[in-house]
Amino acid sequence: MKARYLVPLAIFLVIVGFLAVGLKMDPKRVPSPLIGKPAPHFELSTLYDPAERITPEKLRGKVWLLNVFASWCVSCRAEHQVVSRFVQMGLAPVYGLNYKDEARDAKEWLRELGNPYEAVIVDPEGDTGIDWGVYGVPETFVIDKKGIIRDKVIGPVTEEILENRLVPLVRKLKEEQG
Repeated sequence: MKARYLVPLAIFLVIVGFLAVGLKMDPKRVPSPLIGKPAPHFELSTLYDPAERITPEKLRGKVWLLNVFASWCVSCRAEHQVVSRFVQMGLAPVYGLNYKDEARDAKEWLRELGNPYEAVIVDPEGDTGIDWGVYGVPETFVIDKKGIIRDKVIGPVTEEILENRLVPLVRKLKEEQG
């Protein structure tokens, strides 16, 4: 007779436990299986010079950011000024990954808003984005000097994220690894 009441009570307590843990989590921090692992390989052309190809291996030895954006993305427009401000700080280069976009649209967008990127690499089919675990645009990755992904921002980079998360992390990575 007691078990009849204990089983629903136990199920209820488990559900409450899951809800309590879930409410404490930051929805902007979605765990990525790539954090702490080498950046996935790609070899992509740049937007302005299709003969130039960039790979993560070519970027080893420096801390860098990969900002996934598209001209059709409203949130990308919102974060563009913040990404530009980060670049102006001179802490680390930012490479743009133009995701599932038309080259002419991307060029027009960058002409209008300014081009803060060290280089813009193109992923017209989204295959590289899939390899990097991109949920949608914008997303920003921080890669250390050894080519390891150290953080991932899902959604637009805000002033708060820039000041409290990205800038301190980039400074720490630059100090840690020489």
